[in-house]
Amino acid sequence: MNRKSFIASTVALGTVISPRAWYRTAPQAGDPALVIPPYLQYGDIIGIACPAGDIRLEEIKPALDQIEKWGLQWRIGESVGKKDFVFGGTDLERAQDFQQMLDDPKVNAILCARGGYGAIRIIDRLDFRHFVEKPKWIIGFSDITVLHCHVNRNFNIASLHSKMCNSFPEDWSKAESGQWQSILSIPRALLGDNMSYSVQPDPNNRMGSARGQLVGGNLKTLETLAGTKSDIDTKGKILMLEDTGEYLYSTDRMFWNLKRTGKLDGLSGLIIGGFRTKPDDPGEEFGRTLYDIVMEQVRDFNYPVCFNFPVGHQKENYAMKLSVVHQFEVRPDGVTLTALG
Repeated sequence: MNRKSFIASTVALGTVISPRAWYRTAPQAGDPALVIPPYLQYGDIIGIACPAGDIRLEEIKPALDQIEKWGLQWRIGESVGKKDFVFGGTDLERAQDFQQMLDDPKVNAILCARGGYGAIRIIDRLDFRHFVEKPKWIIGFSDITVLHCHVNRNFNIASLHSKMCNSFPEDWSKAESGQWQSILSIPRALLGDNMSYSVQPDPNNRMGSARGQLVGGNLKTLETLAGTKSDIDTKGKILMLEDTGEYLYSTDRMFWNLKRTGKLDGLSGLIIGGFRTKPDDPGEEFGRTLYDIVMEQVRDFNYPVCFNFPVGHQKENYAMKLSVVHQFEVRPDGVTLTALG
């Protein structure tokens, strides 16, 4: 797999910092106007919480060190260091901690410490009234797709799909270029830089040009949200998908779920990120590749499709502003995705 890709910020880090105000763009029919939370300013506070899996305090220290180097402050939530089997505390403890982060006017963004599993167990306990009045960036990926989809579907508020605390290396001298560039894309996005992503072409890409809100995240999580209050509407939007640890037959089943629930109909474009699939069991070979699975489901549509975009459970996992309108270009010489907000 060719992973030579890069992220480009059209303005140097920290030179474009938007004023502390909500940004609204024209809504699609029936949708509330998009709200982009205020971009951060130097000295602002990032809260750290565990809405899903558990993590120890010492494990987030590399992330805390980097936040300080970005010129920002941090506040550690009570769920960090707690453990209830695989969870960062009981459902009640995790919900209370995340609620406090949502409501605290001094916290300007919430960085989820890790994914795992558990956000779906607390999403209906959360009260988003203060968050809607004063939105802030919710940051993370994987299981945090639950939160991204919920705030998109119910409030049309932008959030940041990116690496979390457990992805920060202890020794940056040993980190690969794609890993540290991915991490550095987080402050660029939060501070309001113009974000543009460029990726080398994949022979399986389908050419085209599109514009729309960027939505999506972890495919398995999207499947579990189907039919719920957190389910996303994909009409006219660019859908981004990634996943890990699934057999190809399971991936195929999830794409059938997308097809049958109408999420592949009327897309503006489709981005396939990292898919780390399990090898088939001997004698149980599925006989189709990821490319076969995807193209079978989208062959009746003509929107652009790209593969191997640097997002997902991998070292190259760049920060992407969900719900924000993007320009998406898939050409023979490569792929570009540019945030328009």
